[in-house]
Amino acid sequence: LQEAAARQQQQQVGGRLGGRAHARGRMVNIRRATLDDLVAMQSTNLHCLPENYQMKYYFYHILSWPQLLYVAEDYNHKIVGYVLAKMDEDLSKGLHGHITSLAVLRTHRKLGLATKLMRAAQKDMEETFRAKFVSLHVRHSNYAAFHLYTGTLGYKINGIEPGYYADGEDAYDMKKDFGGDAAAAEAQPAAAEADAAAEAEEVTHDLEKDTAQAPAS
Repeated sequence: LQEAAARQQQQQVGGRLGGRAHARGRMVNIRRATLDDLVAMQSTNLHCLPENYQMKYYFYHILSWPQLLYVAEDYNHKIVGYVLAKMDEDLSKGLHGHITSLAVLRTHRKLGLATKLMRAAQKDMEETFRAKFVSLHVRHSNYAAFHLYTGTLGYKINGIEPGYYADGEDAYDMKKDFGGDAAAAEAQPAAAEADAAAEAEEVTHDLEKDTAQAPAS
C-alpha cells in the first residue's frame, strides 16, 4: 500500500510539472524584435553562445532587415530567445537569406522555441524578400543543433568549412531550399524528438567569423 501511494504521489507530481512546462510554453510570445530588444538579445547571446557580437552588429541587422529579427518573450516580458537573420549580400549564389545567430536560454528549452523562431524568420525571407533558399553554419560538434536543422527544419549539408570558428573548429555549411520539398521534410515524424533534443543543449550557429572574434559591447 505504501509503495502504491508513493507511485501515485510521483505521478501527481510529474503531472503537475509537465503541465507547468506546457503552460510555460504557451506563455512565451514569438514576435518581431524592436530596437528596445537589442540589449536583451545581446545578453541572451552572451549567456548561451561562445560567438559574441558588438552592439553595432545588432543595429546593422535590425536597421537593414527589421523583418528578419524575432524574439521569444515570456509573460514577464523577458527575452528568453532570439533569431538574428539577414539577406545575404552575395548575389552570385542567388537571392537568399542567412541565419546569423539563434539562441534560447536554458530555462526555456524543450518548448519548441528555436523551431518557432527559425520558421518565423524563414517565412519572411521567402514571402517578403522572395528568397530562394536560406543558409547557416553550425559547429561540427553541435549535434543537437545539427539534428534540429536536419530533422525538424529540413536543412541539408552544402559543404564543410575547415577551421571556420575562432577556436579552429570546423563548420557545416547548411542550406534549405524554400518550397514544397522543404515543407515535406519538416513534417517528418521524428521532428518533435529532434527539436526537444536540440533545445536540451545549446543551439548555436553564429557564423560571421570577423565579428565573432570581436568583444561584445
